[in-house]
Amino acid sequence: MPGSVFAISDLHTSHATNWLIVADLRPESTDDWLIVAGDVGEIFGDIEKTLRLLRQRYAKVIWTPGNHELWTLRGDPVQLRGEARYQALVQMCKDNGICTPEDEFAIWPGTTGPLSIVPLFQLYDHSWLAPGTRTKEESLECAYRTGAVCTDELLLHPDPYPSRESWCHARLKESERRLLALGPHAKTVLVSHWPLVRHPTDVLRFPEFAQWCGTEQTADWHIRFQAEVVVYGHLHIPRTTYYDGVRFEDVSLGYPREWNKRGKPPKPKKVLPG
Repeated sequence: MPGSVFAISDLHTSHATNWLIVADLRPESTDDWLIVAGDVGEIFGDIEKTLRLLRQRYAKVIWTPGNHELWTLRGDPVQLRGEARYQALVQMCKDNGICTPEDEFAIWPGTTGPLSIVPLFQLYDHSWLAPGTRTKEESLECAYRTGAVCTDELLLHPDPYPSRESWCHARLKESERRLLALGPHAKTVLVSHWPLVRHPTDVLRFPEFAQWCGTEQTADWHIRFQAEVVVYGHLHIPRTTYYDGVRFEDVSLGYPREWNKRGKPPKPKKVLPG
């Protein structure tokens, strides 16, 4: 039986201090697993360097992308965009023995029965409207007016989909198909870079930013798919909360300017055993 399952996200290793933190990570035992819930970095080679290092140390590494991995920067030797970039990241992970949303789900032998660890890649569809707005167009206009606009608007290309929203809906359909195939009695650990429910965004300093944080279509997934725990990042607000009796873990490391305010960077969160 594995030792424990730990989780971390938003490593942002382009920041030198964050890279030093990641380089110093060590499992508690040789049997520990590590979930990496997105935003390892932006440059393809840096993402591979980080994930390969973690895979050398942990018995199993399970990765799902965040928005930063999907950015196409001018300085990146890998100039793939959209779906092609995602598939290249998946292949890189496979070459390094890392589990992705495209692989068979890893099974954790939980104390009350097996748990399928399900890495999700679902993006967002702007359905979490800014306060006081009624349409997606109004919500986006509000964000631009207040300056709370996600960099994805410039760097996250949806090719070959016509929009990130349509890519999101395709990902939701595929993820739901695979979850339903587990059967009605399967219990899960749901892992996504973006939170599955909107509640965690209620504490955002700029609530207009929530429209880049998830989708209404996953609001009941933690119940429908019998989640033991839901792991996410993106918000850079590490904490444990409960919704409908289900434990949610924001496992973000975040930017140095953020974790410095808390005194020290958060360590990988032990999510199993709970």
